Amino acid sequence: MKKYHLAALFLGAALFAGAACAAEPAKFHIGICTGTVSQSEDDLRGAEALIQKYGDVTNGGMIKHVTYPDSFMTEQETTISQIASFADDPLMKAVIVNQGIPGTTEAFRRIREKRPEMLLFVGEAHEDPSVIDSISDLTVGNDNLSRGYLNIVLAKRLGCKNFVHISFPRHMSYELLSRRRMIMEQTCKDIGLGFHFETAPDPTSDVGVAGAQQFILEKMPTWIDKYGKDTAFFCTNDAQTEPMLKSIVEHGGYFIEADLPSPLMGYPGALGLDLADVSGNFEAILKRVEDTVVARGAGGRMGVWAYSLGFTTSKALGEFAVDCINQGVTHQKFRRYFEIPKVIKFFDAESPNSSWKGRYYADAQTDVESKNHILILQDTYMLGAGPQHMTDIEVPEKYLKIH
Repeated sequence: MKKYHLAALFLGAALFAGAACAAEPAKFHIGICTGTVSQSEDDLRGAEALIQKYGDVTNGGMIKHVTYPDSFMTEQETTISQIASFADDPLMKAVIVNQGIPGTTEAFRRIREKRPEMLLFVGEAHEDPSVIDSISDLTVGNDNLSRGYLNIVLAKRLGCKNFVHISFPRHMSYELLSRRRMIMEQTCKDIGLGFHFETAPDPTSDVGVAGAQQFILEKMPTWIDKYGKDTAFFCTNDAQTEPMLKSIVEHGGYFIEADLPSPLMGYPGALGLDLADVSGNFEAILKRVEDTVVARGAGGRMGVWAYSLGFTTSKALGEFAVDCINQGVTHQKFRRYFEIPKVIKFFDAESPNSSWKGRYYADAQTDVESKNHILILQDTYMLGAGPQHMTDIEVPEKYLKIH
C-alpha cells in the first residue's frame, strides 16, 4: 500500500530546530502521543510539525513525541505506560494524546497523581465523554453528531439514493460513533435515503491493518453492485478509508467525508500520489488531490475537509498548550482561562482559507454541557465542485438528542 511521505521534510526541519535549541535548552517540555503512520498518519505529521517549530527534547527542544501501538486494544498497558511516563520528566508541563484511545483516562489518572499541575489535552477521544472528561483539562473532537445529519443531507443533495455505513463492534461501542450512526439512520429515514449497515474486520484484531484493508478492497465492488452507483459509502476506520476511495474511483459511488476528514486521509494512497514536495501545504495538497480525482472521472463524487482534522488537532492543541504555559496556566487555573474562542483561533491559524465552528458537547440524556469538551466542525469540500457551505446549516435539535 503506497503511503504519502511527509517525514523527510519534517525530519530535516526538526533536526535543524533541535540543533537551534541545543545552545539554549527549552525551559519547559510538552509531550504528545499519536498513532503510527499505518493507523493515523495525519495525527503523527501534526506532532512532527510541532517538532519542526519547537525542536525535539533530545536536542534541547520542547516537544517529546511517542506513538501508541497499532494493536492498542491488546497492548493497553503499554499504551498507558507510554503516556504516563511523560510525568517522569520534571520539565514536562502538558501532555496531548491524539487520538485518545482506550487507556488514555487511566494514563492521565497516573499523571495527575504524580504531577497534579500538568495540563492534559485529548484529541478525538475513543472513551466515553463522561469518562475522559472526568480527568482531562480539554477534550476536542470532530462534531460527529452534527455530521451525522449534515453528511446525509449532502448525500441527498448530490443525488444519492442509499447510504452505506461500514464499521465493527468496537467502534459501535463508542458513544459518539454509535450516536452518529443512529443520527445517520434517522436522517436517511426522514429525507428518503436507504440506510444500510455493513460489518468489516477491526484493524486491531488478528487480521491487522492489512487484512482489514484487503477486506474492504474485495467487498467494495460487490457492495457497489448491490446498492448501486448512486450510493454514498462511509467507514469509521482511518486505515480502511484508502481501499474504499480506490474502489469508488474505479467502480463508482460517492464518498462524502472520512471519519476524520482530510485531503491526506486515504486519497494519496488510493490515487497513487507522492506529495512529498508539497508536504504541510494544504492548499497545494488539496489542489493536487482534486485535479487527480477530476482527471480520473470522480469529480463531484468525493469529499474532504480542506484541512486535515488529525494534523490540525495535533498542531493546534500543541500551540494552545504553549500559550497556556506561557500565560502561567496550570491544571488548577485552566477552567478560569479556557474558553472556546481561545482554542478555535489556533485551529483557524492552521487553516487560513477555512474556518472552524466549535460548541460544547452535551449529554443526550441530561442535556448538560461538558465545559471541557468541545466539538468542532469544518465545511465539506467536494472535489471538483468546491465548498458545500454545510456549516451554514443548523442541525435540528431532535437529531442531537438521539441516543
